[in-house]
Amino acid sequence: MKVEVDVPKCVASGQCVLLAPEVFDQRDDDGMVVLLDETPAPELHDGVRESALVCPAAAIRLVES
Repeated sequence: MKVEVDVPKCVASGQCVLLAPEVFDQRDDDGMVVLLDETPAPELHDGVRESALVCPAAAIRLVES
């Protein structure tokens, strides 16, 4: 799995950070998404998939291999 984020689309809801904190973080100044790991380990995939599903801005894109 490869994770891509569209930062300009992000609305800083933080759901991704709550669901997959090993993969996503938020900038301190504006809360926008920060991608920590674009190729997360398989044990993190479920949280990353859920993050993409619940993102209110659809700013997370997953490329499944």
